[in-house]
Amino acid sequence: MIQEGTIALLLAGGVGSRLHPLTENRAKPAVPFGGKYRIIDFTLSNCYYSGLRRILVLTQYKSQSLQKHLRDGWSIFNPGIGEYITSVPPQMRTGDSWYAGTADAVYQNLYMLERSGAERVIILSGDHIYRMDYAAMDRFHRKSSADATIACMKVPVADAQSFGVMSVDDDGRIVNFHEKPANPQPIPGDPHHALASMGIYIFNLPLLCRVLREDHTNAKSSHDFGKDILPTLIRSHNLYGYEFGTNGGRVRGRTYWRDVGTLDSYFDTHMDLLKPNPPLDLYQHDWAIRTSAEQGPPVRTAPGASGKDSVLANSMSSSGVVITGGVVRTSILSRNVRIDDGADVQNSILLDGVRVAAGAVVRNCIIDKDVRIPPGERIGYDLEIDRKRFTVTENGIVVVPSSYRFNRRPATIIRVDSTSEVAPVAQERKSTANGKDKHA
Repeated sequence: MIQEGTIALLLAGGVGSRLHPLTENRAKPAVPFGGKYRIIDFTLSNCYYSGLRRILVLTQYKSQSLQKHLRDGWSIFNPGIGEYITSVPPQMRTGDSWYAGTADAVYQNLYMLERSGAERVIILSGDHIYRMDYAAMDRFHRKSSADATIACMKVPVADAQSFGVMSVDDDGRIVNFHEKPANPQPIPGDPHHALASMGIYIFNLPLLCRVLREDHTNAKSSHDFGKDILPTLIRSHNLYGYEFGTNGGRVRGRTYWRDVGTLDSYFDTHMDLLKPNPPLDLYQHDWAIRTSAEQGPPVRTAPGASGKDSVLANSMSSSGVVITGGVVRTSILSRNVRIDDGADVQNSILLDGVRVAAGAVVRNCIIDKDVRIPPGERIGYDLEIDRKRFTVTENGIVVVPSSYRFNRRPATIIRVDSTSEVAPVAQERKSTANGKDKHA
């Protein structure tokens, strides 16, 4: 368990523009994930199991649903003994601007950190999917007598341009750090991999306060940890790299960390959960991912009016799901999804309250909450048609925004045999978007 001298500060104010339209009405950390969770639940669960009991969550854009989720799902600590998870919106203590970068977000809240009495602060991001024992990193930081420690992991050199890339000596001390370099430096002896920052930092609090105040007065700074703070500190202080998954901790299984910052990575990370041997095990009982516990009835499958049984294969479904004579394969269904007679859903993610009506067919889709797909509709089968009404990703994933409303005449309803390909529908219909989701 982590020592009492460490406080956590979780950055959860990102716009998440690359996840649009899923972030049209919600902050990126509040985007649903895995049928019943929100993205932020993974970082908060790591804090919980690592023994962190003082957590500040910095919110900003479209934060209502995130604040509601923190209230409903994470009011689990006892303030009477100094434990808390506190949502902190921009307070304009240092000026009249919103957060201008990751370092500026922390700078604007130094008041709260200094009042906490903590010796160290661990800075986290609320928009990654992973399990990590922060207590092991905290022990490494103290044992190394580090001024600051950066969590890192090996990534292919071809992917390293999207990360901060570092080099370390034999003792783990960081000797170089470059944010999103055009030509990433590979690990010595391993030309195919580079050592990339995970955006997880532990700082000794006095140093952090001093360097952020200096950065605030630097007119040339972008006020970002990777671009400005870390490269400067390496020249004058002891910064160490903590390699994720190699230094102990209580998390079992393979090392897994994903940035779900794009629609394609969001989709692929969901599909990872459905692999025969998932790289992220949601069923580790001593490190279960916590979330808000909405009440709901059990999942139900039943024959449809056609007499055909429902099919639910290699999929995950949440409470309240009802499948009546439909077919669902390699998909993730969130709460209260309904699949009607003859409907076919494949390789898709359906969020809360989606209904797929009789004979509709859905493939390679992300469908946001409260969408009603009409009878006979086809999504994911003709991307040229889909692009005229929906977002279609580079990898061909169709994204239907929340509360989307279809304007169309009655369509031909088709019956889908659970072992056959989907038959073509007679004609496609035009549709328009209408309506917004109340509770994101």
